[in-house]
Amino acid sequence: MPLVCLTDFQAYAQDHLSKSTWDFIEGGADECFTRDDNIAAFKKIRLRPRYLRDVREVDTRTTIQGEEITAPICIAPTGFHCLVWPDGEMSTARAAQAAGICYITSTYASCTLEDIVATAPRGLKWFQLYMQSDRQLNKQVVQRAESLGFKALVITVDTPKTGNRRCDFRNELDLHMNLLLKDLRSPKERNSMPYFQMCPIDSSFCWNDLSWLQSITRLPIILKGILTKEDAELAVKHNVRGIIVSNHGGRQLDDVPASIDALTEVVAAVKGKMEVYLDGGIRTGNDVLKALALGAKCVFLGRPILWGLAYKGEHGVEEVLNIIKNEFHTSMTLTGCRSVAEIHQDLVQFSRL
Repeated sequence: MPLVCLTDFQAYAQDHLSKSTWDFIEGGADECFTRDDNIAAFKKIRLRPRYLRDVREVDTRTTIQGEEITAPICIAPTGFHCLVWPDGEMSTARAAQAAGICYITSTYASCTLEDIVATAPRGLKWFQLYMQSDRQLNKQVVQRAESLGFKALVITVDTPKTGNRRCDFRNELDLHMNLLLKDLRSPKERNSMPYFQMCPIDSSFCWNDLSWLQSITRLPIILKGILTKEDAELAVKHNVRGIIVSNHGGRQLDDVPASIDALTEVVAAVKGKMEVYLDGGIRTGNDVLKALALGAKCVFLGRPILWGLAYKGEHGVEEVLNIIKNEFHTSMTLTGCRSVAEIHQDLVQFSRL
């Protein structure tokens, strides 16, 4: 039976991955309320279609940070892709390149940055960084990513420590011990320095440190994990180039708003001074349309990419992307939108239920 929607891939992955791997991918923080609310919140939004428009040609293309993508549907940073497919992030990067969309590579990728770039040299890639306590290491990694052609630097801000993920505790999962992490340094540096373990995430990193980060790179800096107007206003003040509205897929702090519920507040706060993106809970083309109508420039997929990877590697990810891109095209057509620029807030309303 063919897989025809993203949740079909979810069911396949659950049946074929080990329990500990599945729990790691799907798990949320504490009671998983926010993880589940990310999806449920989209169902509280209704579409207001407009008809009798010429929709013979519908164009899903848009741009992010000045780079064209085939649709406003890209790949969020998730780690350890080799847990679900042998080639890991290299397969993901090839699928993103084939789809003509952006792939944000995680600090915790299980393949080296060099291998990811070599396997998909034409793909648009951003690099996600967890700030490490070793500032010199941060500098080396950032400048290495820039030299390899990554086009933006995504700083995850919602992880001064790891959230309370009960499933991982029950499974006694320790990825730092059970999975050989690739060394964050470049191959040349590895040969000249003794082997080292990854430094802990820097829980002291704060707004005033952004100026140091901006001084060591020309890459635009995107902050991932912003949920409030107060932090969005600070991002504008500190000359950040973009925000990803995100609650880390519900994996960090439970009981925070669903990403889609926080989006409007953040969009209003930045007043058009930077691009705002969203991840969390996107499962259908309608979800993409709703996010764009509420002000997102683009959405990023996390778990569904791993489901596709578990199904058929690179080709599974391509299938996931093709399905949701086709669904989004249908959503645009059936609401009377001929281009992404025609997607406005009057296309949605919040249900009273």
